[in-house]
Amino acid sequence: MSALMDLDCGSSSDARSGNEKGFKSPNMENAHIMIVQATFYEDIGRALELGAIAAIEAAGARFESFKVPGAFEIPAAISMAEAAEGQKFDGYVALGCVIRGETSHYDYVAGETARALQDLAVGGGLAIGNGILTVENMGQAEERAAVDRRNKGGGAADACLAMIALKNHLNGGQGQG
Repeated sequence: MSALMDLDCGSSSDARSGNEKGFKSPNMENAHIMIVQATFYEDIGRALELGAIAAIEAAGARFESFKVPGAFEIPAAISMAEAAEGQKFDGYVALGCVIRGETSHYDYVAGETARALQDLAVGGGLAIGNGILTVENMGQAEERAAVDRRNKGGGAADACLAMIALKNHLNGGQGQG
């Protein structure tokens, strides 16, 4: 007989975070989350952050927000936080934007950043919500970042919260603190 864990990831609408997929954030009263925002496209980063903050606050979690120069630095910031003494985070929300240009730089930044975040999540067992937009132009970035449109920042925070809930469940309810 197997147990089924319901993280309430159904298709019902959730007004708290505004996530387009309708994910309902679990109660995360004691969770402590690190938001890491790339400032290379400052307006896009701020819009993503607003969505993430709304979702985190709706779940009752605490957060600290940190800024880094660009998307490429986000995985390093998360790794540094994990290695630091004292302050520990239950999960991480990565926010930034990479816009395709005329050179192959986009491919390296987008690919290596995604790979590094996945390595941290899988190798380190970290709860990470990836809200780094990879787009063709500024219009696409604005559409995805805006809280009243696609709200990818809120979606990244919701993913982080879901992974914290799963990790806590698998650890017998331990974590968040």
